Parts: sequence; C-alpha cells; structure tokens
Amino acid sequence: MKYYLSIDIGASSGRHILSSVQNGKLVLEEVYRFENGMTQKDGHLVWEYEKLFSNIIEGLKECKKLDKIPVSVGIDTWGVDYALIDADGKVIGDVYAYRDGRTEEPIKKVHEIIPFETLYKRTGSQFQIYNTIYQLYTDKLSGKLDKAERFLMMPDFFNYLLTGVMKNEFTNASTTGLMSAKTRDWDMETVKELGLPEKLFKELSDPATLVGNLKPEIAKEIGYDLKVVLPATHDTASAVMAVPEIGQPLYISSGTWSLLGIESPVAISTDEALKENFTNEGGYGRSTRFLKNIMGLWMIQCVRREYNKKYSWGDFVTLSKEVKDFDSIVDVNDNSFLAPASMIEAIKDYCRKTGQKVPETPGEIALCVYDSLAVCYDKAVKTIEKITGTTFDVIHVVGGGCQNGYLNELTAKRTGKQVVAGPVEATAIGNALTQLLYDGAVSSVNEAKELVKNSFDVEYIG
Repeated sequence: MKYYLSIDIGASSGRHILSSVQNGKLVLEEVYRFENGMTQKDGHLVWEYEKLFSNIIEGLKECKKLDKIPVSVGIDTWGVDYALIDADGKVIGDVYAYRDGRTEEPIKKVHEIIPFETLYKRTGSQFQIYNTIYQLYTDKLSGKLDKAERFLMMPDFFNYLLTGVMKNEFTNASTTGLMSAKTRDWDMETVKELGLPEKLFKELSDPATLVGNLKPEIAKEIGYDLKVVLPATHDTASAVMAVPEIGQPLYISSGTWSLLGIESPVAISTDEALKENFTNEGGYGRSTRFLKNIMGLWMIQCVRREYNKKYSWGDFVTLSKEVKDFDSIVDVNDNSFLAPASMIEAIKDYCRKTGQKVPETPGEIALCVYDSLAVCYDKAVKTIEKITGTTFDVIHVVGGGCQNGYLNELTAKRTGKQVVAGPVEATAIGNALTQLLYDGAVSSVNEAKELVKNSFDVEYIG
C-alpha cells in the first residue's frame, strides 16, 4: 500500500492526513492534529513557527507508530506570510502574521511610488493591507531586509527546515502582490521600483516538483526517510484541485476565509475587476484562480471564542433558525472585522452605525454573520458573471465550511444557484492529488478530479 501524507496548516489548526488509493477510491485517514494561532509579541502578532515545525515532526512520527510510512509528504498553508533567511541559513527576527497592523503606514509610501491602479494592472492582485508586498516594504523600512538572502513563504520555509533545500512555489508566490499577471513570474519592474533586494526573488517551482529528501538528522529522528514534494502550497489552490468538476466551475473554498471564484487560463485585471477588488492567484499548471477573498467563517469563529465555546457550531445554526424578524446585514469584508478586540461588539457597532437593528442574542449575531456571508457571496457571483460574461447554475462549496448546511441553504437562497457541498477535506485531497501526479499514480488533473468524484459524497442544496 502506498501512502501520501498531506500536511495542511491553517490559521487555527493543522493536521496530517494520509491518503491511499484503494479499489479505485481515494481513502483518507487523519493521523495527527494540532492547534495554531497568532501570538502577541512585542506589540505584534506573530506565528510560533518553531512550535508549528515541532508539530510537523510529531505528525511524521505518528505515521511510523501506525506503521503507515508515506512515500512522500506535501505541506500547504495560508498565503501572504513568509520567513526571511540570512546568509547562514538562519531565520531573521520574527515571522509576522497577516493580521498584524504593521503595514498601515508603509502602504501609503508604496502607493506614492506606485499607485495601486498601476500595481493592479501589473499584478492582478487585490488590495489587502496584509499583502506580502506591503509586509516586505515594511521590512525594508525597518532595515530587516538588509541581511536577507532569501524570503520563503510559510510552506517553502517548512520544506527548507525539513530538507535544507530552498524553493519558492508558484501558487503561494502568487499571493504576494509581486507576480506579473502577464508572465506569471515575479514582476521585477515592481521589485526594482520599490527598492526591494532583487536577490530575494528566485526561480518559481511548480506543484508536483520534488524539493528533496529529509535531512539525515530528521530522518533519524522520525525513523524513516521520504520525499518532500511541492503540492499547490497555497491551501486554496489545493482545495480548488479537489472541486469534483472538470472545466471552469464556480467554487467557494469555505473555511476561516471564503474564497469565491473560478479558474481561468489567463489573469483578469480589468477596470471592473479592480473596482470590485477581485484578485488573480496561481493554480495547478500555472492556471489563474480569479476570485474574491471574503472574510469567511473567521467571524463566527471569533464569536464562538467570545462565548467561551459555550455554543457548538450546531447550536449557532439552531439558534439562528429560531430568530424572527431580524434582517440586519454587515459588510463582512470591512476592515473592522479583520482583527477586532471583540467581534461581537464590532458587529453591533457596524449595525448601529448603518442604522440597522442591533443583534443582541447569540442567535441574532450568528444569523447576522451567516446571512451577511450569503449576501456577499451573491454579490461576488453576480460580479464574476458580469466580468466573464458567463452564467453559472451551480456553486461548488468545498472545505470545512461546506459542513454548515444552514449557510449552504442561505447561499442557495440568496444566489438562486444550486449549491453542491463537498468534499470536506478539499485542501488535503488537493495536496494528495498533486503527490499522486508527481508519483504517476494519476496521469492528469482530469483523471485526478474523476478520482475525487468516485471517492467522496456530495450534498445538493437548491
């Protein structure tokens, strides 16, 4: 039996999932799970990368304990964030988290040098205060780049710690705001104009590329060796690979963030796309994911934490359905919801400022979040249809958020589209599919998608 290990690390948790092909179906087994989260340090939000890496190692050990040794491993994470590496191969300073507010002032300086409209035409990357371009410019102003020889996005960084090999993977690099929409390579014109060190921007490697084998000391520690292979290292790019439909389906990768979009053979950086703040990110085979970043289930995750996890996800759905005569809607992408001290108060304040009924009960707050997400999805769908001139009948919802049946119902109701929910473990599946492609176990993306179709049940809503 051949096993392939997907390590999928999100903003709130990570997991190791083994995949194998049995009787023509892809079979998944979660072998290890760990928590993640941003930590306050010296007034900034940072990632505890050493803790994350120790969990990567522990999950690899767990495979040994189970006597299920994978032939390869692929790591995917969120986008945007990175580690800086010096000439000695050491990490420079802290690894900042995207919700940290350190870029606020540097953004203005970047746009004085290159107006955002120009940046968008070049890169097709939507404006987000945490984009890598602004983080790197912040590091330049602080002098942090002076000793930097490489910058590695988070999965690239963990691959380096495992193998000693530095590779920059295409899909995660596409989240930086520093990739050319035309060439699908680094936009060196922008790099030069901002005075960023050109040596940082090395050749981009595609998914299904070998990074290398484990360092001898790590192989010894875990009890075996294996190949480290690049999946689509941006978690959304992996998730999209698991959408069980060939062609250009409309999808929502639903989790902490909701990524709503299509796959396109070329980047779309029109005036309309700029106006609507759509982005172009990389996909398998150097395709483009034309999508809208939507705040997603982050809001309800924060709400749940504020209630000290008194309510389960199912409780919030039940309480939402019990609410009568409440129709307040918030703009889920408003910056006030990015990292508020209190998400509940941020929601109330928004409703208050916009002259709407203020939610008071847990059910009203949950309904406000779910229905606001559905309204945002509807707007994004209509925008995609307008920009592309294509009408879609179906929305594929994949990832952990597809388990929220009530949100799926609201989405179908608001958009007038049929919602196809599943598979749940889309990111881990997409990660595994890339390893299967590398190994020759499947011959094409279409064959990989057929494997997904045959392996996982989906739910039809609307």
